[in-house]
Amino acid sequence: MSRPILEVIALTAQDAQAAESGGADRLELVADMAADGLSPSVEDFAKIRATVDLPLRVMLRIRDGFTPGGLDELRARAAELRAEGAEEFVFGFLDADGAVDLAATAAVAEAVAGCRWTFHRAVDHSADRAALRSVIGRLPGLDTYLTAGSPAGVAAGREVLAGELAKAGEPGYQQRILVGGGLSAGHVPGLRAVGFDAFHIGGAVRVAGWESPVDAAKVAQWRGLLDG
Repeated sequence: MSRPILEVIALTAQDAQAAESGGADRLELVADMAADGLSPSVEDFAKIRATVDLPLRVMLRIRDGFTPGGLDELRARAAELRAEGAEEFVFGFLDADGAVDLAATAAVAEAVAGCRWTFHRAVDHSADRAALRSVIGRLPGLDTYLTAGSPAGVAAGREVLAGELAKAGEPGYQQRILVGGGLSAGHVPGLRAVGFDAFHIGGAVRVAGWESPVDAAKVAQWRGLLDG
């Protein structure tokens, strides 16, 4: 059995180096965590890509919340990032009623055609998770859902997550579940015991919140926890 995936949020090249040193398998690259994570600049992506050898999933999000904002701007940012070497992405959009914005999500998926991508925690804020999965699951390139099972975080969403894992392989449930959002070390043993194999962390590997960098020793602790 392959080891569990550990994905760490990185905002800077310093973050990326620390995460790699600590044993992360993949990075999610974002900017502006005050807005819950927006697209990094092309320049910041290039710096990080030159610094580490890990796979990089790059956020495509230009405004706070889950509506897409300007699709032309999003698609242009995707094109610029791809030209700089980006190969994996993170995105996903809802409409004002909490339903999946299929047109916007499909348009961005088309802009990154041939790339793998994650539908992010918008799924936790959707009005109907099952309907969202049924529709989005057909889009090319989607291989992961980043989800806590609830907008309130993993502690509130564990039963939902377990129910979705039990449907693995069914239509709408072929993609990997990447558990993240309020994830703590105490959640891991139970999640591992029922079969979850991919985990996403950000603030948990920083000493003093988002104003502090990723701490390699904290990443190493999570690596040991997952592997143990």
